[in-house]
Amino acid sequence: MVVECNCSLCRRYGVLWVYYDIAELTGLPEAGADHVYAWNGRHVDFHRCRDCGCVTHWAPRSAGRQTRGINARLLPPAVVAAARLRHKDGAGTGRYLD
Repeated sequence: MVVECNCSLCRRYGVLWVYYDIAELTGLPEAGADHVYAWNGRHVDFHRCRDCGCVTHWAPRSAGRQTRGINARLLPPAVVAAARLRHKDGAGTGRYLD
């Protein structure tokens, strides 16, 4: 599943998200290898590549949250096209619209 969020930041970044548990992920940038931006209530850090500037992922600041969002726009287009696209109302209810 790929998620398109309509919150002001995700909409401006133009990202699509795929979600993974932290235990499933390897290869995320080392601390200091990317730029980090804490948005709004400072609950989530958005990471972007120091070289190209692309948003790579987000990570919650709370150690209790294990889910991370990976920018699906960085995946091969065929992988994204084969996935189900869901729309999330991040600008309002936080619920999926479909």
